[in-house]
Amino acid sequence: MKIFKYALLALPFLYFSCSDDDDNSIPEPINEEEVITTLNVYVNEILAMSSTDADGDGPLDPVVTDGVLAASTTYDVRLEFLNELEEEPEDITEEIEEEDLEHQVFYSVGGDLNVGVEYANFDSDGNPLGTQVTLTTNEAGSGTITITLIHEPMKPNDGLDSAGGSTDIEVTFNVTVE
Repeated sequence: MKIFKYALLALPFLYFSCSDDDDNSIPEPINEEEVITTLNVYVNEILAMSSTDADGDGPLDPVVTDGVLAASTTYDVRLEFLNELEEEPEDITEEIEEEDLEHQVFYSVGGDLNVGVEYANFDSDGNPLGTQVTLTTNEAGSGTITITLIHEPMKPNDGLDSAGGSTDIEVTFNVTVE
């Protein structure tokens, strides 16, 4: 009878010590932010602007090559993101496009620059991705175009201010339209 009594007292401890957690489950992979040292901007397949940060997050400033565009012209623009800290430079653009739901590129035009930007590629849910855009210039002027790649933005969004997420890379190019 004593054994039965002790067995009944042990039942609550056995119940609470067991769990439904599956210790053999495979953890979800952590999708780390990309290391991007270089942003190349191809305009009609010609390298028109670039930014290279040779030491990544190190103390050296990026080297930025600004752009000149013709007035009253429509351009096909394609971005290329690279990690050149690797022995063999890695094209991060492919990864960004494969993980399209987790990325979005934003374009901000400033100064006396009358330029329109229209997304030309989209993620698998139909939201803008932005590694390809159509850029339309109007009259001559000068100003800036800031390109910002956001990792894990809220989609859909109303632009950079409402996207959230974290910045993988942000570059401001001085642009002259002649």
